[in-house]
Amino acid sequence: MTSRRTLNLATNGGVPDWSSGSLFFVGTATVVLDYAGFTILTDPNFLHAGDHVHLGYGTRSRRVTNPALDLDELPPIDFVLLSHLHGDHFDDVVERRLDKAFPIVTTRHAARGLARRGFRNTHALGRWDSLLVTKGEARAIVTSLPARHGPGPVQVLLPPVMGSLLEFASIDGPAVRLYVSGDTLVHEALHEIPRRFPDIDLGLFHLGGTRLFGLLLTMDARQGVEAVRIMNPETPVPIHYDDYPVFKSPLDDFKRAAEEAGLESRVHYVERGESLAFEVPESRRPRPLTAGASRH
Repeated sequence: MTSRRTLNLATNGGVPDWSSGSLFFVGTATVVLDYAGFTILTDPNFLHAGDHVHLGYGTRSRRVTNPALDLDELPPIDFVLLSHLHGDHFDDVVERRLDKAFPIVTTRHAARGLARRGFRNTHALGRWDSLLVTKGEARAIVTSLPARHGPGPVQVLLPPVMGSLLEFASIDGPAVRLYVSGDTLVHEALHEIPRRFPDIDLGLFHLGGTRLFGLLLTMDARQGVEAVRIMNPETPVPIHYDDYPVFKSPLDDFKRAAEEAGLESRVHYVERGESLAFEVPESRRPRPLTAGASRH
């Protein structure tokens, strides 16, 4: 059983630009996505080098990098897309300083946890559930996708995770599809995603080979390559790979594995503080609404 709800955002009345967009990499799994008048923040982590994050069960990890910008340096954001409620994806800085009325799209587990912390505008999604976000003529459909943060029974000890699909569209249909893996391992349910949502344009893959107590909790280089093959996005982008010592599989491991797999010409590497610009073919750009056009 799946469901769809709606979040209506205010607009300044401008016409969405469907021709191009960008991804700005802040660090960890934190990305600022700009497209069609939307500005979306993923998994906000704004701790600095030397700050500690709590990972549960008495475990902590010290950040070894700085974010490319601070929380108060962000452009105006429309909503946060949160894959799960872990300290390296929603940290103490964000909990203290983010407006409690700010829209956050996330898992049911995370929504309950955020409500206990005072956040009152969460939008909880179960697997395959969707949220339609409208902003003037533009629409973004957020769909919760399968993700598994740990092997076998270990996953019940970890916060539930969702992958996400962002589909940007107008009344004419989809223009861009963006996949966000969340902190997941490769597992059988991932194969259902491209069956339901083929032709993914951009894919953000959480790597790092995170290990706690010897257990693999996020994709290492080998699994990352396998996930890229399964999802088959036009442009794969690795993120979440070197910010904490619990990340045991560095980006260079993935680069070698991608090259051995013949993927080096497709993968795009974006450093913290850099942007990846993307163009949308004219044939896929929605037509702007005209006066008198109906909205469905």
